[in-house]
Amino acid sequence: MAIFNLTINDQRYKIEAEEDMPLLWAIRDLVGLKGTKYGCGIAQCGACTVHLDGQPVRSCSLPLGVIKKKQKITTIEGIGSPQLLHAVQEAWVEEQVPQCGYCQSGQIMSAVALLAQHPEPSDDQIDTYMNGNLCRCGTYDRIRKAIHRASGSAKPKTMGTH
Repeated sequence: MAIFNLTINDQRYKIEAEEDMPLLWAIRDLVGLKGTKYGCGIAQCGACTVHLDGQPVRSCSLPLGVIKKKQKITTIEGIGSPQLLHAVQEAWVEEQVPQCGYCQSGQIMSAVALLAQHPEPSDDQIDTYMNGNLCRCGTYDRIRKAIHRASGSAKPKTMGTH
């Protein structure tokens, strides 16, 4: 067992765990933040995506022992609040993205990271960047629309004249 001092969503946590424990289980079971989901356990589906110093990582396969003391971890709970949603969360609601919703925290975390790197991404950039996030319900078109909406590059809807 080892002691880890983690900064998650700008709060410090001191936890005791094995060095090979995946970050996902520390977040969910030891810290009690349940928004990050377990999907496949092999870093292939993206449901467990969190940010490590602003970069999306798969927390199901990232052992605590490799996280450096000063690295900042951000989960879905850390990007907005019930009173003030992140622009991506607002767009997700407006575009009615979720169907079952299970993959959505990972999808949102990846979309936030994408927009930090590409503030107005093309469809190709979105498809390439989001390719590692699986959605069993197939809401990929709505995800793309929501990302465009959050980026401000959504094409305005125009009404035809009669």
